[in-house]
Amino acid sequence: MTDRKVLFPQLFLRFAIAVTMLSAVADRFGFWEENSAWGNWENFEKYTKQLTFFLPEILSTFSAYAATFLELFFPLMLIFGFKTKIAAYGTGFLLLIFALSMTIALGVKAPLDFSVWVGSAAAFLLVTQKEYFFSIDTLTKNHQ
Repeated sequence: MTDRKVLFPQLFLRFAIAVTMLSAVADRFGFWEENSAWGNWENFEKYTKQLTFFLPEILSTFSAYAATFLELFFPLMLIFGFKTKIAAYGTGFLLLIFALSMTIALGVKAPLDFSVWVGSAAAFLLVTQKEYFFSIDTLTKNHQ
């Protein structure tokens, strides 16, 4: 039986996390134009290198690509509800790493201003759900 009290908040949380991450990816490819934080890939790579100053340059560059891939992959999983628990864990850890890197490189205020800690905590909260409504997970569970 579906608990309708958690239906909307859970869907809202899945979509809010996903859309927020997809927006960040869109920004680094210039889709937000004058309202962008980075505006292009080169600026995003510079920002990533700033946050990962403790890594060799090749790993810093790789982390920009890896983060972008994961920031596309996990949100799509969340939207479709495919392996939702794995996507939520992945998102939580990805945002946690981002928050820690921002704190080390830029200070405690930066991740607070961009609610990165909140995003990470929200993803970990999503992990605790017993069922994911309107999801591929639920459809495949019901047909087993």
